Amino acid sequence: MFTVAYACISLPLDPEVDAASFGLPIDRLYLDHFDQVEARPELTRLLQACAQQPPDYLYVRQVGELGNSLSTVLQTIHQLEMQGIKIVAIDESYVTPAFLLGAEVDADPAADDRDRTAQLAETVLAQHRSQQLRAGHARNRVNILPPPGRAPYGYRRGRYRYALDRATAPAVKSFFEHFILYGSIRGAARHLEKNYGKRVSASTAQRWLLHPVYRGDSRYQDGRVIRDTHTAIISREEAAQVDRLLRRNRKLPPKTVSARRSLAGLVQCQACQSKLKVSRVTRPRQTREYLYLRPTACDRAKKCRAIAFDTVLAQTIEAICTQLPQAVDNLQTPPVGAIKAGLVSQVEHKQQVLSQIAELQQQGILDKASAQLRTYTLQGELSGLQQELSQLPPENLKQIAQTLSSREFWQDLSEVERRVYLREFVRAVWIVRDQDAWQVQVQFVF
Repeated sequence: MFTVAYACISLPLDPEVDAASFGLPIDRLYLDHFDQVEARPELTRLLQACAQQPPDYLYVRQVGELGNSLSTVLQTIHQLEMQGIKIVAIDESYVTPAFLLGAEVDADPAADDRDRTAQLAETVLAQHRSQQLRAGHARNRVNILPPPGRAPYGYRRGRYRYALDRATAPAVKSFFEHFILYGSIRGAARHLEKNYGKRVSASTAQRWLLHPVYRGDSRYQDGRVIRDTHTAIISREEAAQVDRLLRRNRKLPPKTVSARRSLAGLVQCQACQSKLKVSRVTRPRQTREYLYLRPTACDRAKKCRAIAFDTVLAQTIEAICTQLPQAVDNLQTPPVGAIKAGLVSQVEHKQQVLSQIAELQQQGILDKASAQLRTYTLQGELSGLQQELSQLPPENLKQIAQTLSSREFWQDLSEVERRVYLREFVRAVWIVRDQDAWQVQVQFVF
């Protein structure tokens, strides 16, 4: 059995196609490109080869790829099927009916042919419309134009890029600032609704925090992210802080993410393995309040007693000041400097290649379409490398540990700032009990 395949691809839209991509045994592949100067040269060779030696099967990805217009597709299909070739579309949009190949059928062939032609015309027109839309989106993507659809909240569509919406951009900025300050997705969403009248769900708020558009980048359908395509609402430093907060919050119970107290969600009893929650106690006709840490689910016969919050906080800070420098010294960290140098070298190399594309196009080595596609690909690779650089751990971890080991440093912090540093470096604070006595044991994140 002799089988051939045909495909017509566009480089901005489709990856390179080979015989293996059809998932079937193919003896020969004919491949055209939409951007070729000569219209469908491989399709012409296919028709000439079929006239001399007709194959048993012709496989196509979509039946609409057999021509640029409906009449051309119908004419090509008729010409091939008259030679006894069975056409099979991989997407199951078309298969040559049995009565055209001489098989016995019970139905009326004339009626089947009319129905087949009408259905085929509808399928081809739909595929051509889809191809035109996808080709237009691909051209916009290669030219680094905004993706299709409505502009994200906070922006409006400009001619070549997103522009800030003066009415809604301040609301988005305030939303991010509130999240950076308190670390709560739902709290930031409530803040947005209360102060700006914009109501969003928690899932939408989380997508905002992760979406590259608010960082000045564009993300396209193929997954590539191109940096600095429009004005950002948050800076790179703020974006890195948002990412750290989201990673840290995944390890905490949901209700403690936005808790006011710095130890909320971190303290755990070693005796009963229960989390400790912060309880506030007041006395009648007095404004002073007392804070305690109480087990939430103690299963011991003699329940674990509550502990004063301020005492646990003081001992936690004392343990950090004493143990953190030694823990950092004993830490086996990857060579951050060497990794960073390697990434920087790759970034510089790709930037150098990117700067040579215009010269290669002027020399005729690259045509316009290839130059645009190569530029788009390199910019996507650069964005990935720069994202890896931003996620590297700090090289000056020892200097940071020395700062955090200063008791004066902790005394000068507010409760919110203290919460940020504790959750950044502390995984858990264990209460180790010995009858009525207890002590604090700090477990660091590394």
